[in-house]
Amino acid sequence: MVQEAKPDCYKQWYLPAGRVEVGESLEEAMKREVKEEAGFESEPVTLLLIQEQGPQWIRFIFLAKVTGGSLKSLSAADQESLQASWWDRQSELQLRGRDILRLIESGLNPCHPVTLPLDLSCRHVVQRLVLVFVGAEEHIWVLLIRGTKLRQKTSPLYSLSAYYDHDVNTLGVLSLQHNGRQNGKTDGVCFNTLVVEWTPTGQPPRVEHPRYVWHEVQKQTLREKLLEKTRNAALVPVHSLY
Repeated sequence: MVQEAKPDCYKQWYLPAGRVEVGESLEEAMKREVKEEAGFESEPVTLLLIQEQGPQWIRFIFLAKVTGGSLKSLSAADQESLQASWWDRQSELQLRGRDILRLIESGLNPCHPVTLPLDLSCRHVVQRLVLVFVGAEEHIWVLLIRGTKLRQKTSPLYSLSAYYDHDVNTLGVLSLQHNGRQNGKTDGVCFNTLVVEWTPTGQPPRVEHPRYVWHEVQKQTLREKLLEKTRNAALVPVHSLY
């Protein structure tokens, strides 16, 4: 935990946190903030959770390990933090916000495979929807865009909970793409999000827009991988804070 130096939360405690600076990747920002606020060198282990309030506010929570440095003491206090301390979660501590308790719990019990951002550029904040339909006898279809090359749908970041006529579930993020090196050109974020509809019988619903088409997955290894993902939902969760 780090003790805040900011006037509005002076001497209160919180997890190391901060904003991504121009030219940084998400992992570089994480390592810099931990060093500045807690005194440790660190390496990310996996993304634990993503929280969002639309494209203007997105928080990436990492599980990380200490690789060097030393715990920041009061003698090293600066504008970043006053000091750092290990917390046993039992001792009384004046917290800046109780929202971090949920984040700590997720770090103690990660339930998805190791997932780190991919170094791939994206100009905007978007999500690429892997829309999967699971039908009779576990036949699987994926919604694709028509064109010279079939590709998955990409759209602005938004919630996919309001499909009133279908039992559609957003399971989580398969992978995340980010490259922060060029401001305004490559520093967007692409969330590759798995969305699924299960129907024990029948075919996928009719596609009203001519640009989109359902493609039945024939390759056995891909079918099995998609089925495993839809059953276990072992993906990085995205929580809306609206």
